[in-house]
This record gives sequence, structure tokens and C-alpha cells, in this order.
Amino acid sequence: MIALVAAIVGVVVVLGLVTATMAIKIVREYQRVVLFRLGRASGARGPGLILINPVTDRISWVDLREQYLEIPHQTAISQDNAAIAIDFIIFYKVLDPLASVLAVQDFKGAAINIASTTLRSVVGDMTLDDVLSKREEMNSVLRIKLDDVTERWGVKVSNVEVREIKPPPAVLEAMTRQMGAERTRRAAVIEAEGQKSASITVAEGQKQSAILEAEGDRQSAELRAQGFAAALRRILEVAGDVDKTTMTLQYLETLKQIGSSPSTKFVVPVELTNLLAGMVGPAATNGSAAAPVPPAH
Repeated sequence: MIALVAAIVGVVVVLGLVTATMAIKIVREYQRVVLFRLGRASGARGPGLILINPVTDRISWVDLREQYLEIPHQTAISQDNAAIAIDFIIFYKVLDPLASVLAVQDFKGAAINIASTTLRSVVGDMTLDDVLSKREEMNSVLRIKLDDVTERWGVKVSNVEVREIKPPPAVLEAMTRQMGAERTRRAAVIEAEGQKSASITVAEGQKQSAILEAEGDRQSAELRAQGFAAALRRILEVAGDVDKTTMTLQYLETLKQIGSSPSTKFVVPVELTNLLAGMVGPAATNGSAAAPVPPAH
């Protein structure tokens, strides 16, 4: 009898623990619990500790953190009939936990399908060149159109990023050739710019060298001319002195010859008088006695 009672108590304790485990839920800060009681939505619960009735209540967990969804390669036809394979990533966040559970059965599956149709619609309105060059614009259009659809599900599409674009093989080959030609052109332009810069540098150097050489020649010519002028002035000064002395000596020698002649009358030029006066003047200044000149006969 005691063993039976102990067994019953043990069963009750175990059932109580199981019931408590099922009835007590701990909801984290980034989570919410949508409670269904007898099949009717009773709202969202959390965060924190919540109690439910395991017999009548059912719950659905909702994560409020931003999540991403990878959309595999989707083939779309551009406006100019080019088949393009594109894959992209959708970043989304649940804003309304109740709507995200009640409005859509499988959000991820629904998002992949709606993203595929939206991508085809967007690419169909663009040319191949625009798809390749206007990726940011395509991301923005995809985000707006996807957000318009997912808004009624209580989900906000925060961002869309196109990850890879694969054009047709023929277009890819042409792009490769174009890239090679562009690299060759850029190399030629850079080489030409380098040669131009080098030529300008050499020309500037030659110009400066010619200017310096001409300036040196001019200064050298000026110095030579100044030297010649100074030499000429010195020569003229010396020549003047020599000429005056020479003439004085000649006049004295002539006067000596005249004095020794038997003539009684002499004609003396005025220049001789002036010249003798010039010679007598300095002698008188120095205090020397002048020799008497014999009277003319």
C-alpha cells in the first residue's frame, strides 16, 4: 500500500514538473511569442517570463532581429532581350509579430518567390548596360517593390544588395575584349603623357641653359668692353702727357738751334710762349729759380 502511494506521488510530481516546464516560457529581449488559445490569436507576449496553459494554449516564436535571405541566381530578360543571371540578398526585419504569423504561412518561401518575380519586372524595364552600370538604382527599386509587398506581412525590407550579375557568354566575351582595348588605350595615353612631360622638361632645361649662356656672353662682352674703354682712357691720358712733353722738348731743341744761328731777328710762335709759361709756372711754384732768357738781337 505504501509503495502504491509512493508511486502515485512520484507520477504526480513528474507530471507537475512536465506541466510546469510546458507552462513556463522565458522570452528573450529580441523574441516575441504569439499566443493562440483554443485556436484564437491572443496577441504577442514577451519579453520575460510568461505562463501558458499547455492544454489550451499554443505558441509561435518570432525573432525580431534583422535577418537576411539569399535569393539564388534568377534568369531575367532585359529590355534589349539579353538573358541575365542575377543573385541578390534581402535584409529584412519583423515589425509586427502577430501579422508575420497570421498574414503569411512561410515568409521565406513567399519572399523568394516574390523576389524572383519582382527582379524579372525590374530587369525587364532596363537595358543590359543599365543593369551592369546602375546597380545601386536597381537595388533601390527592388527594395521599394519588395517592401510594398512584405509590408502587409508585418515585415520591413531594409536593404537589397545585388551580389552577382552574369551577362550572356557572347556579351561577356565582348566586354573582356573591350576591357583589354581600354587598358591598352590607357597605357598608350599614360606613355604619351610621360613622353610629353619629358619633352617639356628637356625643352625647359635647354631654354634655361640657352638663357644662362646668353647672359654669360653678355656679361663677358660688357666686361671686355669696360676693360677696353678703361685701357683707351689710360692710353689717351698717357698719350696726352707724352705728346705735351715731346712737343716741349722739340720746341726747346728748336729754340737752341735758333739761338746758335747768326741771324739777328727771330719769330717765336705763340704756342712756344704758352708752352714756356706752362713750364715756368710749376717751377716758380716749387721755389726754383728760372734761368734768365737772353734778349733777342
